[in-house]
Amino acid sequence: MRLLVVGRLSGQLATAVKMAMAHGAKVSHVERGDQATEQLRRGQGADLLMVDYRIDIAALIAANEAERIHVPVVACGVDADANDAANAIRAGAKEFIPLPPEADLIAAVLSAVADDDRPLISADPSMKAVVMLADQVARSEASILITGESGVGKEVMARYLHTGSKRAERPFISVNCAAIPDNLLESELFGHEKGAFTGAMARRIGKFEEADGGTLLLDEISEMDVRLQAKLLRAIQERVIDRVGGTKPVPVNIRIIATSNRDLAKSVAEGTFREDLLYRLNVVNLRLPALRERPGDISVLADHFVKKYAAANGVPARPISVDARRALVSHRWNGNVRELENAMHRAVLLAVGPEIDVEAIRLPDGQPLSAGSHGAAAYDNPAARAAQTADAVTRAHVGQTVAQMEKTLILDTLSHCLGNRTHAATILGISIRTLRNKLNEYADEGTSIPAPQSGIAAVGYAAA
Repeated sequence: MRLLVVGRLSGQLATAVKMAMAHGAKVSHVERGDQATEQLRRGQGADLLMVDYRIDIAALIAANEAERIHVPVVACGVDADANDAANAIRAGAKEFIPLPPEADLIAAVLSAVADDDRPLISADPSMKAVVMLADQVARSEASILITGESGVGKEVMARYLHTGSKRAERPFISVNCAAIPDNLLESELFGHEKGAFTGAMARRIGKFEEADGGTLLLDEISEMDVRLQAKLLRAIQERVIDRVGGTKPVPVNIRIIATSNRDLAKSVAEGTFREDLLYRLNVVNLRLPALRERPGDISVLADHFVKKYAAANGVPARPISVDARRALVSHRWNGNVRELENAMHRAVLLAVGPEIDVEAIRLPDGQPLSAGSHGAAAYDNPAARAAQTADAVTRAHVGQTVAQMEKTLILDTLSHCLGNRTHAATILGISIRTLRNKLNEYADEGTSIPAPQSGIAAVGYAAA
């Protein structure tokens, strides 16, 4: 991790820097906020800024954001009180480190803010085969295309490749092509000269130059505009780039890794992706299987996330119960590893008792995992899915009277029609008068009735 320290290197701050270096951080130093922005603008990047709280942190962050530089900030300082720490957080700092520092606190902050704790974990044979291929090609200079659904861990695999490469001691720079507007992505990648366009107040080094000697990850490259793809192709072929507004090419020495959750061959056929660029990027293709295709990874990943988020939240790392583990493996996980991670984070916070049980593992809408888990086979088999739905509906009506079922049917149909009485009566096969009489009856009982032409409930409102 690259750490940029901003402030005077007093005794205590120097001690904090030594502790950060002991935990693997590569440290550079400037004394003022404007010097930090200038250093970042020149391409001497950082993963984290450690800033003396007496420096104007809000101004520093604003100056960086004006240059589209987004680097997290932690504040630090000697003899700072609670107000100083609160002011630093309000100004935009992610954390506050009191000085003199504690080694454990330095390590925790570096890990939490930089989010370096993302190991590549695999136990399923299908994933192990991909990892084996990655190990074979990691030390080569070949461009690599990593494909797979969103959330399968494409960026984690890219970092794994970088760590195993000959460039591991050099920068790993990631650019999300889908998150940056087309008119800004060219400058973000290739940089620009002063005056190249309105707002270009100084030379800005792009990600290609920032990654020089290391690895550049082009995340979701399928979202890149075709015009910019041509410039990217030249950069890969000739290992030179042209800054926006520049007059001479700039040599670069990088390895390209790209990711996509789309079928790029199909994009080529549709004319939205260049075929020659695909050939350049796809020297080696690593396809990461969806989590449902590697069930052997689910338990080990769940255990990892439990330990990670228990430590982050200062709570016990409870074991996962047998029933919960069975439910985890049978769930489809449409959001893949990212969805599993979020579910286990919630489970760590919601669990009570000695184990994490099924009730603690919740879906994003708050429903227990067991309510939505019927096994992967059910999702892939329409007949099984229909049978499960029919069974659930039947069970829901057992024990109800005919009048109760009639009421449920009428109100559900009315809601489906957004309160439109005429449409609801037509679907139900009854007259509008009968429907109105029923709704007035339900309203007299205190039931909320959807208002006409809306989905809003209006107690006692049954007119057409």
